Amino acid sequence: MSVRQPFYSTNHYTNFLTEYSQLVEFFKTNKFKSDSAIEESSQRARYFQSLALDKLLATYTAGAEIEDLIPLLEDLIDHYEVRQKALAENQGIPNISPLAIDDWVYQYEEAVQVISLCILLHRTDSLPRFVRLIDNAGYEGEDTLYEALLQKVMPGRHDIDEWFHELYTPLIQAIYSENEQEASKLLKKYCKQWYPAFKQAPWHDTHLQGDEGPYVGYWAFEAGAVAFLYGIDDSKIDHMVYPKDLVGYARNYQPTNNSQVSRIDGGQPCSKTGYWFTPANSDSRQHFQQGEIMPRFSDSKWGETIWYWSGEE
Repeated sequence: MSVRQPFYSTNHYTNFLTEYSQLVEFFKTNKFKSDSAIEESSQRARYFQSLALDKLLATYTAGAEIEDLIPLLEDLIDHYEVRQKALAENQGIPNISPLAIDDWVYQYEEAVQVISLCILLHRTDSLPRFVRLIDNAGYEGEDTLYEALLQKVMPGRHDIDEWFHELYTPLIQAIYSENEQEASKLLKKYCKQWYPAFKQAPWHDTHLQGDEGPYVGYWAFEAGAVAFLYGIDDSKIDHMVYPKDLVGYARNYQPTNNSQVSRIDGGQPCSKTGYWFTPANSDSRQHFQQGEIMPRFSDSKWGETIWYWSGEE
């Protein structure tokens, strides 16, 4: 494997995997300190959800094949569901979100990272499971970036002009920019300001702790998802936090499983009945019948028209 960030090493990843295995074994027979079984269950669920996220991030940062992230992402979403259920029981709030995306910018970031990974890995089948946990807590239709990430891949999303955290302003502006070069500059600006904005995050500066430390990578996956969904030119973006190869994977996606659906060029027949979207058009999600010719937007400022699967509903 070839590591994807300069602060990481193969020793770092080996140490992480060893510690990960040890922790899993340890907590099979040990409990978290708590005042009740319900509280212990909530602490345990949050801990293992965070550990699952760290494993996914560490695996990507270490340079693993991108396809290796897919089962880790599915496992992570399982852990968010367990986390939400345990937290709801502990707090007595049935629809509580596993992440307070309005109060804490690093928890908002965690949410859009997971959403963006679903998009970039073309796991739109798993995406609604995670989004449901956030939506049910009252966050649906409350934040521009959250909705913009979902609009092209999920039905019935919202068009809203307000957002929770100022950090994301350049990225949101990139989505709605009418100028291709300006959109690219805004995307680059966002990547540059991303890391300094998370000084209060628990993972900030963990790379300074060496190979034995908890650093697993710093990734603005949402910047990549926006570039992919909205056809933004990222050819001049080389910032460390930008997942360029993951965006390339999303753009050139060809499934290895014949039951999955690959991309279709505009002007070609639809390979599967259902919903599709294209970065070449801002409001493109629409339903096609198998065999129907997929439209081509020849006047699009984003170049060629490529359609991507967006589900059966």
